Amino acid sequence: MSLPRLHPFRPRLLESLRGYERQRLVRDVGAGLTVGIVALPLALAFAIASGVKPEQGLVTAIVAGFLISLLGGSSVQIGGPAGAFIVIVYGIVQRYGLHNLLIATMLGGLMMLVLGALRLGVLVRYIPVSIVIGFTNGIAVLVALSQLKDFLGLQIPRMPADFFAQLQALWTHRSSLNPYAPLVGASCSLLVLIWPKSYTMASHARSPRERLHRLAAHVPGTLVALVLATLATSLLQLPLDTIGSRFGDIPQALPRPEWPGLSFEEAKQLLIPALTIALLGSIESLLCARVADRLSGERRHDPNQELMAQGIANMVAPLFGGIPATGTIARTVTNVKAGASSPVAGMVHALSLLVVVLVAAPLAAQVPLAALAGLLLVVAWNMGEWHEFARLRHFKLPYRATLLGTFLLTVIFDLTVAVEAGLMLACGFFIYRMSELFSVSEAPPGTALPPGVHLLRVYGSLFFGAVAKVEALAERLPPDARVLALDMHLLVSMDSTGLDALVQLHQSLERQGRRLVLLGLNAQPASLVERGGLGALLGEQGLLPDLATLQATFFEAVPQATPAPPRGS
Repeated sequence: MSLPRLHPFRPRLLESLRGYERQRLVRDVGAGLTVGIVALPLALAFAIASGVKPEQGLVTAIVAGFLISLLGGSSVQIGGPAGAFIVIVYGIVQRYGLHNLLIATMLGGLMMLVLGALRLGVLVRYIPVSIVIGFTNGIAVLVALSQLKDFLGLQIPRMPADFFAQLQALWTHRSSLNPYAPLVGASCSLLVLIWPKSYTMASHARSPRERLHRLAAHVPGTLVALVLATLATSLLQLPLDTIGSRFGDIPQALPRPEWPGLSFEEAKQLLIPALTIALLGSIESLLCARVADRLSGERRHDPNQELMAQGIANMVAPLFGGIPATGTIARTVTNVKAGASSPVAGMVHALSLLVVVLVAAPLAAQVPLAALAGLLLVVAWNMGEWHEFARLRHFKLPYRATLLGTFLLTVIFDLTVAVEAGLMLACGFFIYRMSELFSVSEAPPGTALPPGVHLLRVYGSLFFGAVAKVEALAERLPPDARVLALDMHLLVSMDSTGLDALVQLHQSLERQGRRLVLLGLNAQPASLVERGGLGALLGEQGLLPDLATLQATFFEAVPQATPAPPRGS
């Protein structure tokens, strides 16, 4: 038995640097700096919302972001902490602690690395879109819910991870509302929503207003909102919680790498959290890479190389205290729009964040948490595909049930349960639909058949969900039929259960003194029939290429059939 062939480790960076020119370097550096500015507030916000220190978000964006661009299979994808991970990370921290989060992240990274090395990255694409939409919208709801505490300025000592417990905590502490917090948070949300985002809208700007619009579009609205909120809080002495008041100052250096202790018992209990991180990271990164391909027009990304890079990044970042990382759509889109042409832009984005940490980290301590909550509410809104709920009426029950089931299970339980149940629903509905598509019908009227030959046409896929339609054929034949011929040129595939059903049909017919003939088998069913021994049972006259051969073979070989004796006589 040969071992599976591993995917070659070929980062897209090596290919991108061939013929790399100064003009492309200037574009990539500019794009990297732009994305770095966008990533700064998001890295802080995602870390705080995940229940860890803000510097851990920055470390993740720096270390994981650099490695994902350096080693990845996409030219323009940006990696780092993502909003989709907020709920997962928060739940793991609450249940297992920060130390075990780092271990689970490393184990999840190892799983992603193995998936990519074994060329299994393509399997992520087999997850139905209804499941992806369901859990994405569910995560968006949970992200928004987790931000209401800081958005409203509520004094809740420890926010629970459970959906209903969070609702109860918010309601119980509603009297601690700080009126300044929603004012600042809503102002930040509104500013981000209305801030100019198009770089091309004023490409031929002539008026001062158009030139101002173009200039503003190059400055991220998130950064503007944070700066204005921080200035307002400081100058007006607003009584709001800030990053510094809750977490202290952000260190002006990267932490020294430290290997987290790991025992076999810890690894066993962290298997499910690690699997969740690997699953979500794989889905998010490959979906993001597909978006990047479409926007940039670059050559299609290598999903297996991308998974290997994501895996390595998630194994290395926790050594510095980092949290899970994956491809991030908002930052990747910004990177493309800013003119990025190679992974160099993503590496510059990480290095620019490192410079910020080394030079300006203390300034972040003054950022009000209500402002970050306002930004994350916008992130949650943009994350969800809410229009899909309105489109549900255009789809049938299987799609609706899968999407809504995954959405509700994500909100009420967790992502792992939701995806597992969603996949089971999708598989169940798929089996049902495929079994409904499989059919056995009578031959068209007027078909010339030898005496005693009964012809049926088989259509679809003969698999375990459809064999009941074949098993009963022997009992439904006309009394004068001595040969049952199945025209199978429209049978596209067959599994071992379908083969067994044909064997049982042959044996039933043989006991009745009748025989089975298969016509026009396609390559896959024909191969299975031969390998499974049915071909030997049927003989040469049992496997015929077409109806003409059947007619030539049986017009003289089959005498006029006599009626079969009544059953039970």
